Amino acid sequence: MKIIFIGDVNGRVGRRMVTMHLPALREEHKADFCVVNGENAAGGFGITEENAEGLLEAGADVITSGNHIWNRKEAGDLMMREPRLLRPANYPSRAPGNGFYVAETPAGPVAVINLMGRVFMPPVECPFQEAERILKQIGSKARVIFVDFHAEATSEKVALGRFLDGRVSAVVGTHTHIQTADEIVLPGGTAYMSDAGMTGPVDSVIGIKTELAVDKFLTGVPRRFEVAGGAGQVNGAVLEVDPTSGRARSIERIRIREEN
Repeated sequence: MKIIFIGDVNGRVGRRMVTMHLPALREEHKADFCVVNGENAAGGFGITEENAEGLLEAGADVITSGNHIWNRKEAGDLMMREPRLLRPANYPSRAPGNGFYVAETPAGPVAVINLMGRVFMPPVECPFQEAERILKQIGSKARVIFVDFHAEATSEKVALGRFLDGRVSAVVGTHTHIQTADEIVLPGGTAYMSDAGMTGPVDSVIGIKTELAVDKFLTGVPRRFEVAGGAGQVNGAVLEVDPTSGRARSIERIRIREEN
């Protein structure tokens, strides 16, 4: 089974890059399944129904998110109507939406779990304990299990990858918007990568207009951030997983950049 994961889709440029490149990536890799993190799809903060529909139409099977999912008021209602749009599972249970989804594919069922870290992040429940709870719920429903861990601290991401090694097919991080070069299949058969990177504008500070981000660092004064335009990039990963055992065979980075 081949799985494509596309890292944080940021604003109009990110949505354009997904529309342009995801169908070709699915064809190139003969992908059976695709997960896209869309929490920054709407102007860098949150996601709208139109954005979600666009990502699904472009080839996403499940859309994951993170702390910015709540930036659009419609998100709660949207997640209740569209089970393929996830929020981090370790938000309090009263939060709308779901944190995992089990999809049927021609190659077999795939479970997607969305979790969020606690280091330098908004307060949420323990992602380690939440992962164990969800794995019990999934049980025998799926052997292939993909985890999007939306977290700031690399140490927390590595720790969760090691904690879940042998129990899930992949743990791939999001949130920092910077792709890491540490992709590996861990000893237990779990593919791991600290951050898939951002799908959005190249000439920016993690997606934000450069002058706005630099000015904030220079002055310390809060600024209203805006997503940059111009040339785009696609960052993510492609994984090969044994659908019978759920063990990963390989993980490779995806990186596409437009010329200015």
